[in-house]
Amino acid sequence: MNATAPRLHVFTSAAVNYLPKVRALCRSIRQHHPEALIHFALADERPSWLTTQGEPFDSIVELSQLDIPNWHAWTFQHTIVELSTAIKPFVLKHLLGRDDCDRVLYFDPDMVLFSRVDDVLGSLSGANVVLTPHQTTPESTKAAVIDNEITSLRVGVFNLGFIGVRNTAEGRNFAEWWSQRCYEFCRAEIHYGLFTDQKWINFAPIFFEGVAILKSPRLNVATWNLTTRRMEGSIAAGFRVDGEPLAFYHFTGFDSGAHRIMAIKNASGQPAVQELIAWYERETEPGRDDPVVTTPWAFAQFQDGTKIEPQHRWLYRDRRDLQLAFPDPYLVDSPKLTFLEWCITEGRIRYPEYFTKGRKAHASFPATYSGVSPTMAMHLLGLMFQPKAGKALRTRLVQMIRREGFAGIVRRLRRVPEGEGRA
Repeated sequence: MNATAPRLHVFTSAAVNYLPKVRALCRSIRQHHPEALIHFALADERPSWLTTQGEPFDSIVELSQLDIPNWHAWTFQHTIVELSTAIKPFVLKHLLGRDDCDRVLYFDPDMVLFSRVDDVLGSLSGANVVLTPHQTTPESTKAAVIDNEITSLRVGVFNLGFIGVRNTAEGRNFAEWWSQRCYEFCRAEIHYGLFTDQKWINFAPIFFEGVAILKSPRLNVATWNLTTRRMEGSIAAGFRVDGEPLAFYHFTGFDSGAHRIMAIKNASGQPAVQELIAWYERETEPGRDDPVVTTPWAFAQFQDGTKIEPQHRWLYRDRRDLQLAFPDPYLVDSPKLTFLEWCITEGRIRYPEYFTKGRKAHASFPATYSGVSPTMAMHLLGLMFQPKAGKALRTRLVQMIRREGFAGIVRRLRRVPEGEGRA
């Protein structure tokens, strides 16, 4: 704890491979908010060459500092994107726990600030949490509704590339709730209604008091809102959005090329956007001798270098018995059965949809059915034999038997969730 005057803390989170983008973001924060303490939260293991010396951030926050239960095994349950987002609320809690923390701002590593955000900080003087929506103006074409509004319905109304939290009791309560959700459910599984840490924040204005929604067109400018905003200017003269100074721009999907495609589609008549994109490409190009180019993500492989496949992560995070049986899922060199060996042997037999070459499978959704108590079972049994009330129950029972068999009915009655048997 630091006994100094409360001040502004700003952080971003990423793995080592994103370091060129982290540097671009942190340089812009340093330029426009020199009063801030800047932190790089590392969703990776820190290589020996990575220090704060010569870097535009003040500290490197490592996973071991974040009080995440069983943090090393927990990393195994996430892809690189999931892990980089899952640690955000834990970093937020970590910073809010400091005596010198007044307010915390988070920016995605693929963002850049182009002017001060005193309007955001002003909002945080009265609010506990500040958020920016993906869209602040209705779209006017069918294509834009599909590309932008419907996508926001799938991935979340608010863009969690940015969030601000004030160090109040309610701000800390929010951080605790968010960390609990991200510990279990930071999953990039849109088909199940989850999109890493982001979708949960739809609940924030409902669950917590003092949540401000910032609608200024200069905040969180991105391809998904350039259909309704006009950006002008240049790197030399500065950029303006609908007449206001650009605060921060979000370069989502830059490496895949998706950003350029959507910028052409949504901002074809805005040459300032194309200039900005060309500048960012030059700004984030790693040097030929930069070790970031040859540093792999630490959590991408087992101990022996075997690649961790998605199904390995799915099984481990959804089966508590496997977590207990294999507390270090990365381990390979052991006289005991390892998690990788279990996947190759029993796992392949029990989950052929995951391990048969050529077959595609989604991650299973966590079991939400808690079973039926004996009292409830007797009550339902009595209802089932009533002529009118029991008709729907009898139909439902037949459907369950056809789909799950009698074993499925027994499992529900015994209150044993799927996959909780012995390893």
